[in-house]
Amino acid sequence: MAMDVLIVDDSAAIRKILQRVLRQTEMPIGNILEAGDGVEALALLEQQQVGLILSDINMPNMDGLEMLGKVKSMEAYKSVPVIMITTEGNQNKVMEAVSLGASGYVRKPFTTEQIKEKLTGLV
Repeated sequence: MAMDVLIVDDSAAIRKILQRVLRQTEMPIGNILEAGDGVEALALLEQQQVGLILSDINMPNMDGLEMLGKVKSMEAYKSVPVIMITTEGNQNKVMEAVSLGASGYVRKPFTTEQIKEKLTGLV
């Protein structure tokens, strides 16, 4: 069954690349929603259920770590996988994301294979 996905990144170009990569994975992807930051993402999640979230860490207004904490505190999203996609070189931020409930992370720049590998077993 196809699953809806939310991509959260302040770069429209990265969101488009991730959309294309998701389609190339040949996984059962339904609608792909986009948000430019954590605030937009939380507003979208109140209106529509998704089965997977791909999120940047560094964004304006509300970063990916704050958004991740809020998402994981929502009953409907406790078990939804969240993959962090980041340029963040600081291992502490990545470990913080994992401790907040992230299912994994991918560093930018990424390949289709890296995304597919992270999603294997999650969807």
